[in-house]
Amino acid sequence: YGAMNISIVGIVAILLYLATGLLLALRLSHATTTQPSKLGLIAMGLIATGLHASVLYQAISTPAGFNLGFFNATSLVGWFIALLLLLAALARPVENLGIGLLPLAALTLLLAAIFPSRHLMLTDGVFTGLDAHILISVLAYSLLGIAAVQALLLAIQDAHLRDRHPGGFMRGLPPLQTMETILFQIISIGFALLSLALLSGLLFLENIFAQHLVHKTLLSLLAWVVFATLLWGRWRFGWRGRTAIRWTLAGFFVLMLAYTGTKLVLEVMLGR
Repeated sequence: YGAMNISIVGIVAILLYLATGLLLALRLSHATTTQPSKLGLIAMGLIATGLHASVLYQAISTPAGFNLGFFNATSLVGWFIALLLLLAALARPVENLGIGLLPLAALTLLLAAIFPSRHLMLTDGVFTGLDAHILISVLAYSLLGIAAVQALLLAIQDAHLRDRHPGGFMRGLPPLQTMETILFQIISIGFALLSLALLSGLLFLENIFAQHLVHKTLLSLLAWVVFATLLWGRWRFGWRGRTAIRWTLAGFFVLMLAYTGTKLVLEVMLGR
């Protein structure tokens, strides 16, 4: 029952993600004579996230507890990233980030279907402090992941302007200053959530420095320091451009090692 449901709904979600990403790319490059509307593309992407959510629910929610194995957790992050991006695009000009992020969400969904993983977290059906910690952590990781992609796009835009080649798909992007403002808005919210995630970890995890958590905790703290330094540098010295891009990518790389890297090593490689 579950596998058949997941395969059909999941395939439709994957196709919608890919179609939305492709249409966004064609829209940005002006490769189509009739431009698809922004709201129409967002709606298509949101339908994909709805289908993705139903697949996730069946995969993660089990009678024995929440199954947050590596690929399920990765798919959850991919879903959060896609959902947050599409909702943000209703108010801000960030929809073009979907060119890379929506196919990424499709990939996480596909990998979770191909490599079913099992890492149960026992629950009695009551929303606990630990559940809140996991939810906040995933939100923080997702937002800072969006920020990293925004920083990459900003780097490409900056390089084109420096080389005096502002044409092509660059014409479809907001001005550099607007892109930077959006970047720091995303980082600020992500940083606040990362701070809450670390605080809730201290409160609700039995031992945040236990052997299997110590690398994740230290790397998360290091990522927090990187993003705190970036925000302080922006406030105190007006950091922008390539400096902001480097710090953003460095912070997300460390955070990726903390969340994805630690989970990959423990569950997939060591089988814990």
